[in-house]
Amino acid sequence: MQRGQAIQIPEPAAHPAGNGLLAIHDDQSGPSAVTARWRSASGGPGEVDDRFRRLLGDRDWRMLPTAVRRRFSKRLAKGKSVAYQGIVTRMEMNQAGTALAHAARLIGGPLPFDRSCVNRPAVVIVTEDTATNGQFWIRQYGRANRFPQTVHSSKRFRGPTGLEEYVGCGIGMALTVEATPTALLFKSDHYFVELFGLRVRLPEWLSPGALVIGHHELGNGYFTFTLSLTNRLFGQLIWQEAVFGDPKEKSHE
Repeated sequence: MQRGQAIQIPEPAAHPAGNGLLAIHDDQSGPSAVTARWRSASGGPGEVDDRFRRLLGDRDWRMLPTAVRRRFSKRLAKGKSVAYQGIVTRMEMNQAGTALAHAARLIGGPLPFDRSCVNRPAVVIVTEDTATNGQFWIRQYGRANRFPQTVHSSKRFRGPTGLEEYVGCGIGMALTVEATPTALLFKSDHYFVELFGLRVRLPEWLSPGALVIGHHELGNGYFTFTLSLTNRLFGQLIWQEAVFGDPKEKSHE
């Protein structure tokens, strides 16, 4: 994305603001509107989800922006989902990252692999997994002249760090969470393979690298999703950014 280039996402216009992020302007969206859209998309007020708060602790939880706390403290009802629509704004891979992303397609394609996704629609869908007390995550990225890439994963609140993400074929990673005044970060602690009831922690030399997923608040009901994968030998393998908006309030007419 070139600096100064206008990016169109659903509803309000977006304008580049440097550092690969976007500043979203929506004069009709304030805290009350954000709260209403959040509640509507989640299927009603419902019960509070304190799983992420317990992972962080009260002090770090309060450090997060209010909108981020709202998104991560709403437990969806059984069978309910919430969808966030947006656009991919940046996608970079070095040669080692390109090779890894394509090789990972053998286990379902958990990593973005197509640079043509930039400036194309993106969707994230979160569904409550009542069977495991976790969440299903689906991320879809548009591609040039091809079907979108779809990434499936399952977050489960268990394991030595309290949070794990499974990407398929028994492969997963333990995650730690970190709060900043503007973002919630998910960082890989270690990777593992779990098959037939047996779990094997992968040694560091077999891991793809340090993965950091960021949820960065932009204000006015928008946030930036970032994905960074860095390897000790091959440097930064993959960097992806996408801007998403909170769901709009449903009409009750």
